[in-house]
Amino acid sequence: MSKTFSGSQLIKALRRIGFVVDHQRGSHIFMHNLERNISVIIPNHKEIKKGTLNNIIKKVGISIDELKELF
Repeated sequence: MSKTFSGSQLIKALRRIGFVVDHQRGSHIFMHNLERNISVIIPNHKEIKKGTLNNIIKKVGISIDELKELF
């Protein structure tokens, strides 16, 4: 994984696949997809760490290549 993602980029990408922002607590944004009944927490940081990003995309059910295509 050569490209790093920011929190705002990840939020925009997840919105394109049906996630909506539920609420925010500090720098963490809670997003839900009601159709698939999935919720994720996105840290709104300049750079999301590799492990955190991998856990988010695993929970959402997309690959890193699919995430790159959403930009």
